[in-house]
Amino acid sequence: MASHKQSAARTLLPIVCLACALGFRVGGGSTEGWPLPLTILVSGLVIALVVATVFAVLHHAEALASVVGEPFGTLILTLSVTAIEASVIVSMMLHGENNPTLAKESVFSTVMIVTTGIVGVCLTLGGLRHRSQDLRRQGTSAFLEVLMALSVLTLILPNYTLASSPGSFSSLQLGFVCALSILLYGAFLFSQTVRHRDDFHEENPRDEAGNRHRPDRKGTVTSAMLLAIGLIGIVLLAEQLAAATEDGLAAIGITHTDAIIGACIATLVLLPEALSAVRAALGNELQRSLNVALGSACATIGLTIPAVAVASLFSGRGLTLGLGSGDTVLLILALSISVVSFSTGRTTVLTGLVHLVVFVAYLLLIAAP
Repeated sequence: MASHKQSAARTLLPIVCLACALGFRVGGGSTEGWPLPLTILVSGLVIALVVATVFAVLHHAEALASVVGEPFGTLILTLSVTAIEASVIVSMMLHGENNPTLAKESVFSTVMIVTTGIVGVCLTLGGLRHRSQDLRRQGTSAFLEVLMALSVLTLILPNYTLASSPGSFSSLQLGFVCALSILLYGAFLFSQTVRHRDDFHEENPRDEAGNRHRPDRKGTVTSAMLLAIGLIGIVLLAEQLAAATEDGLAAIGITHTDAIIGACIATLVLLPEALSAVRAALGNELQRSLNVALGSACATIGLTIPAVAVASLFSGRGLTLGLGSGDTVLLILALSISVVSFSTGRTTVLTGLVHLVVFVAYLLLIAAP
């Protein structure tokens, strides 16, 4: 009976989430002018629905992953979430007044949350349960190489170019960096899925009899549809929550809200991947955990930056990508620690705690820049 209830909930939650998101948008898409108690109540219910839907989406993503195997399984969730995240950022960037720094803050938040927060939690919990965990250094090094190159080219280099204002690229430079990002990420995907697939490989989970889980074709199609529906609903509701948060921050006198809004968008969008990564780490599948976590960071820069760059070029709206000095230091620190943490091919609790310390510093500087 309990399993039937869980199955029904996993089917209904993505549909309900998407229906609520669409209904909210049809009804005006804003909580502006609502009484404060009603705004708090609605926001709490939306957050509860999003979190519940995240668990349902995670189940469907894992069902698909068991069919296609690794590393294709982790790519399903990563690319789906990243594509929808890019659409949310573009829609918010083009809606209303120009907001040139939202894309930068969202991408930076994603990289920091992944490399310090999600990775830190995975390494800490995995180390507590298994004392130490091994990983494939070749695959993890490939993730970090791509992440470092894309991060510096898109988030740091704009501060040192001369053709445009500080923190921005000229149209030529923006188009060139956009093309480089797509080519580099495409080359990485080819390496991960074809050329050097074994460097990222993690065995699929097995049942007690030692057999691989293979859902039937009907179940696979259903999981794929519900995964897409759930992800769209989560991200649309995340956009509404971000707008409500922005209104609330403005009401209490906080004017520089982009960093907080960017962190909110990144957190809600990354929830399915975060839970999947933590679950894999607890199951002593550290490489699969890193595939999910670091893959989302690479995809965010490799796909989201080109998407917002194209939107900026065609709409004529300015786009500021260069990080401030404090954020630049945090980004370089997070990437440097990641290189050191994974260089030995073995991680412990201490490794995870170092990442979490940097994550706490990142959160502090959001609240008190």
